[in-house]
Amino acid sequence: MQLIDKLSVLADAAKYDVSCASSGAPKRSSKGRSGLGATDGMGICHSFTPDGRCVALLKILLTNFCLYDCQYCVNRRSSDVPRARFTPEEVVTLTLDFYRRNCISGLFLSSGIIRSADYTMEQLNRVARLLREEHEFRGYIHLKTIPGADPLLIAEAGRYADRLSVNIELPTESSLIRLAPEKQVVSIKQAMHAIHLGETEAQAEKRAPRFAPAGQSTQMIVGADATDDSTILHTAQSLYGDFHLRRVYYSAFSPIPHSPKTVPFEAPPLLREHRLYQADFLMRGYGFRAGELLAGPGNLPLDIDPKLAWALSNREHFPVDLNRAEPSLIARVPGIGILSAKRLVALRRQKRIRFEDLTRLRCSLEKAKPFVITQDYRPRLALQDSTALRQRLGEGPRQMALW
Repeated sequence: MQLIDKLSVLADAAKYDVSCASSGAPKRSSKGRSGLGATDGMGICHSFTPDGRCVALLKILLTNFCLYDCQYCVNRRSSDVPRARFTPEEVVTLTLDFYRRNCISGLFLSSGIIRSADYTMEQLNRVARLLREEHEFRGYIHLKTIPGADPLLIAEAGRYADRLSVNIELPTESSLIRLAPEKQVVSIKQAMHAIHLGETEAQAEKRAPRFAPAGQSTQMIVGADATDDSTILHTAQSLYGDFHLRRVYYSAFSPIPHSPKTVPFEAPPLLREHRLYQADFLMRGYGFRAGELLAGPGNLPLDIDPKLAWALSNREHFPVDLNRAEPSLIARVPGIGILSAKRLVALRRQKRIRFEDLTRLRCSLEKAKPFVITQDYRPRLALQDSTALRQRLGEGPRQMALW
């Protein structure tokens, strides 16, 4: 098979893995030094850095051959998709060629499981080692870590990669047993622990070799089973707490040709995936707990965002007096973000907050109006029930799905 044909097969096979953002990578450049590439350049997969820059990553699989028969995966053993496999040297050649053409800023490399977890991890490490040591590539590298691989191989991967990730795949052990019987939650979490241990040791010793400086991430598939959003968010919360993950990514299940009967034949609403990302951001950035966003079993509402849903369910906290309230509570007001909350707190040290100050800070006035008190404003809607507010503040008509 020609290299271009392999690229066509293996780039398409990698599109289902969404945990490929390059956020958190350290600044590194070959400018004025030997080597090639940089992690801070402008940029085939587009990701975003913390400061908002868009970068492009070559996102491919080493191979889509796989020993496992995960029912939700297009590359499962029983699937009849075309198969291909790169050699490590071919991946290195493609990465360098695409970089020199200014098409990419880095590499996201994953793989199906071939021969064994250790053998697959060795092949992924070889790609990173060749790029770093032989070609002095200083661009971004994200390696997918194989559960069950020897911890020494994971430690080696951390020395070469900017970010490592281990996909938890499904939010519950029972679903993993049913849909991916060859995978085990214990081996997935052992790999996560090995990465977390490497990060901790590198941070504790200043002279220690760097280890995955952009941290680790994971991915959960949404809609491949009957798991609700409450369980998904509690699982994510546990992963953040246990392994200090940088991100949990959510991927709406995509029905694949000739899917087995064990998985749905219809994809979940993409808006559900979007709401989970919003809720995840509230947990990471605003201090919300999963139990606050969903007090019991069930899914996040699709017609309103999770922050507004929480505010409507907790009207006893509102309206908030912006001249007296704690910054953490101000940040929980719909339409006011963390940065705006900090600016309001700084501003009220100089003067009393007036409603026009929210306009200057570009807060979402329509959402914030029913929930705030300022020096010159008290909401007339404060006594309305949450149902009326939800109807008024809910999102408008949405484009229908094609299928």
